[in-house]
Amino acid sequence: MRRTVILTLVCLLAAAAPAWAQGNAARAAAQEFASAFGPDYLIGPGDILEISVWKEEALTKQVVVLPDGKISFPLIGEVQAAGRTLADLKKELAAKLAKYAPKEEVNLEVKQVNSMLIYVIGRVNQPGRFALNTNVTVLQALSIAGGLNAFAKRNQIKIFRQEAGGTQILPFSYDEVTEGEKLRQNVILKRGDVVVVP
Repeated sequence: MRRTVILTLVCLLAAAAPAWAQGNAARAAAQEFASAFGPDYLIGPGDILEISVWKEEALTKQVVVLPDGKISFPLIGEVQAAGRTLADLKKELAAKLAKYAPKEEVNLEVKQVNSMLIYVIGRVNQPGRFALNTNVTVLQALSIAGGLNAFAKRNQIKIFRQEAGGTQILPFSYDEVTEGEKLRQNVILKRGDVVVVP
């Protein structure tokens, strides 16, 4: 009986190990991606930030940027984080914490990027929303989405990008790019880009 229980537990652990390893690999990739961003990184909802104050363990905390773009931190309450650079947010946090830790340095890091989402819709094999943990071009995004299906209009693909002045539409011709022509169409995608394959 005891041997059966042990064997069952071993089998369950063996079955769970690949999924656990895959989850850890995804988290590690997201953390590595986050560490590559400097003070100009634009924070987005879902990102995990670590705020620390030198020599003040009580003021060291990981926070998640909420869907409304705010974070909450001890002593200073809610602060708008999404849409701001790391440098800008760090400056505000340092100013607000100065009265509690006037001589100590405030540090701000992105521990995990969760807001770098793109969307691939239309005639691809696996349309959907994809979280990025590295820079991805249009061609790479199409590959992530399982490639074009047989009915796709390969040379009428469009990328919809939200800019300050409105929506920008970027054309993409699959055949031209894969034949090594007009490679400037193969842009690096930005947060929120929508790739439409008609």
